Order: sequence, then C-alpha cells, then structure tokens
Amino acid sequence: MLKQRVITALVLLAVLLPALFYRTATPFAALAMVLLAAGAWEWGRLNGLAQVGALALAGACVALCGLSWYAGWLQKPLPLLWMGASAAWVLVGGWLLRSGVAGWSRLPVSVRVTGGLIALWLAWLAVAQARVAGIGFLLSVLLLVWVADISAYFAGRALGGRFSRSKLAPSISPGKSWEGVWGGMIGVVALALASRLWDASPTLYSRLSERHGLAVMLLAVVFMAGMSVVGDLVESLIKRSAGAKDSSGLLPGHGGVLDRVDALLPTLPLAMMLASL
Repeated sequence: MLKQRVITALVLLAVLLPALFYRTATPFAALAMVLLAAGAWEWGRLNGLAQVGALALAGACVALCGLSWYAGWLQKPLPLLWMGASAAWVLVGGWLLRSGVAGWSRLPVSVRVTGGLIALWLAWLAVAQARVAGIGFLLSVLLLVWVADISAYFAGRALGGRFSRSKLAPSISPGKSWEGVWGGMIGVVALALASRLWDASPTLYSRLSERHGLAVMLLAVVFMAGMSVVGDLVESLIKRSAGAKDSSGLLPGHGGVLDRVDALLPTLPLAMMLASL
C-alpha cells in the first residue's frame, strides 16, 4: 500500500508541478478541470447513478467549467458568487452534519447530484482564479488546508480523547476528535504568523493582513481550517451513505479524487470570497 501511495504521489506531482509553474494559468486550469470532472463521476457513482449517468455528470462539470472560462470569469472578482457559495457551505454543511447519514439519504437523488455538480464547479472556478491571482496565492490556500489536515492528524493521535470525552462526529467519522480540530487550527495560526516572515509574493495571508489587520487574518484562517473539516466530514457522510470506503480507486493507494479534494471544496470559494472583500 505504501509503495502504491508513493508511486501515485510521484506521478501526480510530475503532472501537477509543470502545469502549476507554467507561465500562464491555462495548463493548470485545464488539468484541474479534468480532475474535478473525475470527481463529478465519483460523486455520481456514490449517489446511485449508473455508469452512463455518472459520465454525463462529469461531462456537465466540464461544460460548466468551460462555459465560465469562455465567459472570462477567471479574471473577474465575482464577490457575490463567492459570498453565496461560502454562505451555502456554512448553512448546508452544518445542516448535513446535524442530519447525518439518514438526512442525506432522504434527499432526492436529483438534489444530491445537482448540489455536488455545483460544488465541484465552484471549486474549479475558485482554484483557477487563485492560480490567475498568482502561484504564491494559490499555494498559500493549498498549504493552509494541508497544514490543517496534518496538524489535526498528529494532534488527534497524540491528544485525542484527553480533553474531550465526546468525538467530533462519531456517526460519520469515528476516528476524528475535537483535539484534532483544535490542533489543526493551531497549526494554521502558526502558518499564518510564520508567513509574515517569509512572504516573497502576494498570498492570502498577506492580502488579509494588509487590508484588514492581523486579528482579522487570524480569524479568517481559523474559520477556513474549520470549514476544511466540514468538507472532509461531508464527503465521509456521503461515502458512509453509499457504503464505500473510498470515493473510487482512480488514485491507487489514495482512493479517489474526492478523497484528496474534499477539504478544498468549501475552503477554495471561501478563500476567494475573503480575497475579494
């Protein structure tokens, strides 16, 4: 398993890094579109669509991304769209986690499928806009999610259950603890503070601190870390509803595309909202 994970990670890096550091955003935006279309296929399969229906959902994702690209949305700030997307993630994500697997299963398939398509399209538009804003800006958003995840993992392993007897979401993801959540938030605060020492290009942190001050910047990164947990838990809820361990086997050793981008689905639109305020 470890060998598979390493090989898959190396292949992904060999494809992603040249696209990321290319002089324009076009290769990265195109590659992100392909990956999120694969995520749309996984979403369809997890929600009961047959192969043809899941492929049609992937095609619809490509069409939405392509149309917004053609319309020039990658260069537009779109503050109202990002505010609406962020509010929807907060409200709907909170409702889903409160309702649990049973609540998700009661939703009509058409609602589940459409919601997933919109979430994936918004994630693509946000990540493409972040790349247009600059490599440093995009990496600062990705790094925040990665640091939150890694810090939560180690804090949960070391301290899980020591300060809080209740689990974070036992019916959805029994392994996650509140200590892990707090550890992830401490990790992103440390990252944001450290970024003030080595910022060489505009990042999400520098934009927020310059426009709104240090306190607002720290509150923003903590909130984004919390929303990354929401994205992770929502995907776990959907997999549990489908009786699946992974979203697919597209990435050997890593599961599927959704398993790798779940925490980014809410945080990318949120980052673009914060950057456009």
